[in-house]
Amino acid sequence: MSVFPEEPAQLGLRLAKMAWQSILVVGLCSLVVGVLALVWPAATLLVVGALFGIYLLVSGVLQIIAAFGTHTAVALRVLAFVSGALSILLGLLCFRGEMQSILLLGLWIGIGWLFRGVTEITASAVDRDMPARGWRIFLGVLTALGGVVLIVSPLASVALLVLFGGIWLVVVGVVEIITAFRIRSAAKRVAST
Repeated sequence: MSVFPEEPAQLGLRLAKMAWQSILVVGLCSLVVGVLALVWPAATLLVVGALFGIYLLVSGVLQIIAAFGTHTAVALRVLAFVSGALSILLGLLCFRGEMQSILLLGLWIGIGWLFRGVTEITASAVDRDMPARGWRIFLGVLTALGGVVLIVSPLASVALLVLFGGIWLVVVGVVEIITAFRIRSAAKRVAST
């Protein structure tokens, strides 16, 4: 009698299903928040901070879930878990105060993007079988560069932060949605064999 209630292959398929669904939700959230930021660039920093805070909280929770549902090396799963926890922390920091946290918001989002970009590049470089690997590397480079820009000049322009953040979130959303459906297709192929 097995300790596990289901076969390892079935468990792997269930985890892959959870992973692709989590990535799809992150992608949809990114896309929605990015479009909102681009449509209303004159929105108050409080609203933008709240939107980014919500995004970071949801994204962090879903990154942690995805870290347990992927079949990558343990070190990469730990990095994804840490990235998710950092995203949750950054999301909570977005709700601290109105004007006094503008600098922190820019710096923390920049650090979060830099860390996530490096994580994406590392995961894609190590796992040659990763679905949408080229897209993930592109996303990692773009995210890391965005992080550097925000760290170097967090207060230069709130409008630039909103514009760049909106564009970044739209790109992340599209890439995450593509990745989710590629993971789903790969899981279906494995299930049919």
